[in-house]
Amino acid sequence: MAQIELNNLTKTYKSHSALKSVDLTVKDKEFLVLFGPAGAGKTTTLKMIAGLEFPDEGLVKINGEIVNIVPPANRNVSMVFENYALYPHLSVYDNIASPMRSSLYRESEEYIKEAILKVTAKMKIDHLLERLPSQLSNGQRQRVALGRCLVRKPNVFLMDEPLAHLDAKLRHFMRAELKEMQASFDTTTIYVTHDYMEALSLGDRIAIINQGEIVQIGTGEELFYTPCNQFVAGLMGEPEINIIPGEIIRDGANVRVKLARQNQLYELPEDVADFFRGNSIEQVNLGVRGNDVSCSSERTSTKSIKGTVYVLEPIGNRSILTADVEGQKIRIIVSNSYDVDMDSTIYVDMDFSDIIFFDRESEEFLIRHNQESLVKEGANG
Repeated sequence: MAQIELNNLTKTYKSHSALKSVDLTVKDKEFLVLFGPAGAGKTTTLKMIAGLEFPDEGLVKINGEIVNIVPPANRNVSMVFENYALYPHLSVYDNIASPMRSSLYRESEEYIKEAILKVTAKMKIDHLLERLPSQLSNGQRQRVALGRCLVRKPNVFLMDEPLAHLDAKLRHFMRAELKEMQASFDTTTIYVTHDYMEALSLGDRIAIINQGEIVQIGTGEELFYTPCNQFVAGLMGEPEINIIPGEIIRDGANVRVKLARQNQLYELPEDVADFFRGNSIEQVNLGVRGNDVSCSSERTSTKSIKGTVYVLEPIGNRSILTADVEGQKIRIIVSNSYDVDMDSTIYVDMDFSDIIFFDRESEEFLIRHNQESLVKEGANG
């Protein structure tokens, strides 16, 4: 059991700043997901905690103890790497057993055998115990590396994209297994991924990192419904959120919004309108998710926006239709049975009760309708 604290953590490689004054606290027994694009600083953060890299500035604390100069072997941290890091001359059994045979954390051979059989059965590699890593597929090697991590009884599990090389079906299965294992092990876990579905399904909380800086920390519901800026909004959801320029129009107490290149004015929910009555912000960006947009081959209201079909992408039980509205690409979730011709005319309608408003210049979050109850309902659901 352990609480992890990172204080002002900074790391530079030559002229590249990998981490910039990172502050992060991971609660005891928490499953925290570190989520962000490639090169954001996720793996560097894990290596600092494990002791494989040393910070230029700042502190790493485990259970309140500063461990900056504590050797990796003495931190009682179990880490699984994206690139497997298996011993090529050892069998699957011996690779998984290796941390339990170390001088610091030695277990009896009886215990080792029981632990290995238990974890390999869960990951469906119990029939591969006598094979060498060279005789395994990439997905099998990934599961061996994960198994080697999970048989330990560490203070902290560090997982660097452990499911990246698994096929979709096995990846979905292993997500559930990892969540169940973490609950039963009762151990602090930091899990790195660039897959938002993994982040949402696994994390008690999610820390968004970009260009070496922590951008936002919160539950999946908080990040999805009230992203702190457009960058976070773009990470959460598939298809990516639509960002549409707009302008706040005030006429006395009446506050409405006009979309770029459109003439009609749209009514706003009262709490959103009241927010804009209290400030002078005019230039905004509207964040509209694909399931908050509808489309039809015929105009359904005077507020419908005319566009053309740019592309239709079937993705299993649904499709993503991209409409071109005067140069603005708008992604819309439609039924997988939806049939439409490319370049045909289409009319788009948006649900303004679910739109997220961002400041045009700073791209920071401003307001969305009913935001507090949305996050609360999501957390309870």
